Amino acid sequence: MTRSKTALFKVVFHNHGKIYELYARQVSASDIWGFTEIGDLVFDVYDGVVVDPTEERLRDEFGNTRVLHVPMHSIVRIEEVEKKGQSAIRDAESGEKVVTPFPLPAKPR
Repeated sequence: MTRSKTALFKVVFHNHGKIYELYARQVSASDIWGFTEIGDLVFDVYDGVVVDPTEERLRDEFGNTRVLHVPMHSIVRIEEVEKKGQSAIRDAESGEKVVTPFPLPAKPR
């Protein structure tokens, strides 16, 4: 099955006790047996102020990655989507986001 170059996939997978949700343009079976190949990762690009710390953390971790090889048993779901949503890192147990979108105010002394 051929895909257009504008195809966009939401990939959800387990990684070190967390659930990662990334967006990519290419997803296929890897030449490495038992792995899924995820390439051309898509990140939002903002100048200046960091709008989404989760996106920033994911870009720091995977920004220089050409192709990500994820073990097939770690994949939770792969969806072909119309447009990019918000990337996320969640705790595998609770499903709560690991990175808080905005800093919490300091407790008064």
